[in-house]
Amino acid sequence: MEPAVTPSDLAQIAVIGGSGLYQLFAPDESTVHEIATPYGSASVTIGQRAGRRVAFLPRHGTGHSVAPHLINYRANIWALASLGVKAIISSAAVGGVNPEYPPGMLVVTDQFIDRTSGRPDTFYDRGSVQHLSAADPFDPMLRRVAVEALEALGELFAPTGTVVIIQGPRFSTRAESLWFRAAGADIVNMTQYPEVVLASELNMGTVNLSFVTDADAGLSPLEPDPGAETAAAPADSATDAVTADLVFRRLREAQPRILAAIDGILRALPQSFAPRPLIAPEQVRAVLEREVQHHPGFELPPLNPPTSQAHGDTASVQR
Repeated sequence: MEPAVTPSDLAQIAVIGGSGLYQLFAPDESTVHEIATPYGSASVTIGQRAGRRVAFLPRHGTGHSVAPHLINYRANIWALASLGVKAIISSAAVGGVNPEYPPGMLVVTDQFIDRTSGRPDTFYDRGSVQHLSAADPFDPMLRRVAVEALEALGELFAPTGTVVIIQGPRFSTRAESLWFRAAGADIVNMTQYPEVVLASELNMGTVNLSFVTDADAGLSPLEPDPGAETAAAPADSATDAVTADLVFRRLREAQPRILAAIDGILRALPQSFAPRPLIAPEQVRAVLEREVQHHPGFELPPLNPPTSQAHGDTASVQR
């Protein structure tokens, strides 16, 4: 039987782990909870990190078993809100479609372009309709904290970046990659939408820390290779098109940097942090008071695929 959530398990900060980040605590220094929500169950681990009490949730599952379009974003975010979370640090692997965002760079994302389809992306699809202000989707105060923390660490990073979120699980074509760049995107990812919007709907602030693993579909052969000019970029060519093996390898190499960056943000986050109240508190309470359901923590598309497709191959990578 899973341990019940008690007041001592509440946490004001959450870390959502992206590809390559499936564990944040030593197993004997944390507690795993299966939290029932109105949208299914979500697995959240509570522990101490960088002197702060943190709720950790790997969005793809502990073995990278859930594809990006099947992640139960509403269950995950509702579960974190039910634990009292106010600030979310989300990590993500991304491709760089702008040559100024080469492999090896960290990015504190500030804008997104949504190119997903069919994902449940609001808590207010029944009852009272709420229209979220999304002009600045990532919390400005959390972003300032992250930028200052990374500067203090001496990290090479971009303080802003526009991410285009694609449906996945496939990677982009070269034509799509060029189109995204022409539209003003700097990086490409598969999971930041609707995650950040759902968090905002429950009045939680989010800061995203993205790590550029590749040049997406690859740069044009006529373009300069930014890897030759940037110390952060891996030695092999940044013009190579993304592959699963490439992403996994670069994430493994970068994990100490990513964890150090998360720790720096955790230490710098003020105890007094209060997120923006983008939705009326009584509307948020109404969502959190909905009846919970017990079923798996991923959302199936309209036509249910076989279980093996729903969970995916653990050797696959999605951003």
